[in-house]
Amino acid sequence: MIPSVNESGERTIGLLAYLYETGKHEEHIDPHLVASFDGMSPGPGRDPNATLKDLQQLLDQPVMALPQHARPAKHVWHTSVRAAADDRILSDEEWGEIARRIVAATGIDPGDGQPGCRWAAVRHADDHIHIVATLVCEDGSRPDDYRSGKRAQAECRLIEKELGLHQVAPGDGTAAQRPTSAERHKAERQGRERTAREELRETVRRAVAGVRSEEEFFDRLAAAGLLIRKRVAPSGDLLGYKVALPDDRNKDGEPVFYPGARLAPDLSLPRIRERWSADTRDQDATPIEAPAPAGPSGPAAARRRTASAAWAAVLVIEHGDDAVAAAYIAAAGEVLDALAKTSAAHTRRELREAAWAFERASRSHVRAERGHDRALRQAARELVHSGPALGRGEDGATTAMAIDMLFFLITAAAHWHAKNDHAQQAAAARQAAEHLRAAYQAAAAQPLGALYQRGRRLGRVLRQRQTAVLREALPELAERILAEPGWHALAATLADAEAAGHDPAALLADAARRRELDTAASVSDVLVWRLRRAADLPADTTGMLTDTHAAQRSAQRAGQRTPGQGRPGRGRS
Repeated sequence: MIPSVNESGERTIGLLAYLYETGKHEEHIDPHLVASFDGMSPGPGRDPNATLKDLQQLLDQPVMALPQHARPAKHVWHTSVRAAADDRILSDEEWGEIARRIVAATGIDPGDGQPGCRWAAVRHADDHIHIVATLVCEDGSRPDDYRSGKRAQAECRLIEKELGLHQVAPGDGTAAQRPTSAERHKAERQGRERTAREELRETVRRAVAGVRSEEEFFDRLAAAGLLIRKRVAPSGDLLGYKVALPDDRNKDGEPVFYPGARLAPDLSLPRIRERWSADTRDQDATPIEAPAPAGPSGPAAARRRTASAAWAAVLVIEHGDDAVAAAYIAAAGEVLDALAKTSAAHTRRELREAAWAFERASRSHVRAERGHDRALRQAARELVHSGPALGRGEDGATTAMAIDMLFFLITAAAHWHAKNDHAQQAAAARQAAEHLRAAYQAAAAQPLGALYQRGRRLGRVLRQRQTAVLREALPELAERILAEPGWHALAATLADAEAAGHDPAALLADAARRRELDTAASVSDVLVWRLRRAADLPADTTGMLTDTHAAQRSAQRAGQRTPGQGRPGRGRS
């Protein structure tokens, strides 16, 4: 059960009009009162003799009783309380009791003879209610509603247990600020998928991915089409920034600007600076991991290096210091943002959703020790600078390879958060992993299909050879892998590795030993990408034939030696 306490508003009648409107919002069905401060307030939804004006005047009466100069400029308090999608449908009586508990817990109407505000709870859908109150008590005083949002959250945790509802993971104060009700309504009117605040947060996060300076950061914001305002000290030092969407305007036609810190705690200018400042200080110190070496350019090469960086980062998150692990997890968010920005249409939506979900997992109270995450940040930078990738050929296949490696990185982040009792972050990472699964399936279908067909066409000698290699290298997993449809793709990959001069048994054992495989839906799929990356084999083999002369010669040579006695591998780990 999630309460969403919003900032105070100015017009009670405007909010009531929205709550009782049924024509513009399909989810508004049968709006009616379920509770109020006196239990007798007029209910415009079901009482034909009651009007919105009647309810507004009743709620505003303590406000209007004050002298004009003493009335608060913004006197309307509003919260929604929403049940989880899998919760049972609560009755009006249950929702009414929930409303009474929320206004008591938040100080709006504390009860026990204490002064309280006038309020009403409106239900216009099965799964939630809205509570509207006016912030002047009956005696003319102001309510003690300090930190009402946290107090409402705490009360909802108790209600969930008592009513047997889905128990929401408790927060830790590191989440991004939720959009207000007014922002959501505005987005609905404008036909936006997300509110302006959310669109800005996503755009700024993408602009941050892999940047190395303030100049580059602001250039990216401008290139994304955002309006920018900088806050400069008298000394000329830059103190902060605000951004706005060009078409998001207030009632006076002016752009609505949001400071970076109001988008997310880690998007303030000082926190953003930490990302690149750590790369330039302590130059004499030896970093845990050096930036990725220069190499071939282009989307496919950037994705290969991303896969390598993700592969190396998993071990750090699983076994490293918490502050260093937190830095890697934060940098993983940058990689996801960069990959979502540059990937082809058939994977872009799921990758965008993965990055959006993981945003919550990228922050915790463990302060990241920046600088150790250089390789991941470099990978994000290369993804951005390499440009958009095609959804086919080597670009598409290496996208599948990178997603596969990132899935294990994000899964490691989920385990780390769970170990540290970061419930919301762990849940967010698991959600991101599910989106990555879906993106992987879309990206991998074509390249794995080509490998599968090549594996099916392997000659008998070569097929027997690869089966023997598998049984020797991975005896405990061999039968499971042989039963998977992906075995044919793995067999073709083993043949390619041997034809290129590698020892396939050694490569296979190393790929399986260095990272867990329990979370893999298909062990053979995972091993395909690990081997092709380690042996520097083409990720896309469309149009290639496996029974080439080189492969046949490798098989003939293999017949003169037992599995595991091949040439030393030339692949990279």
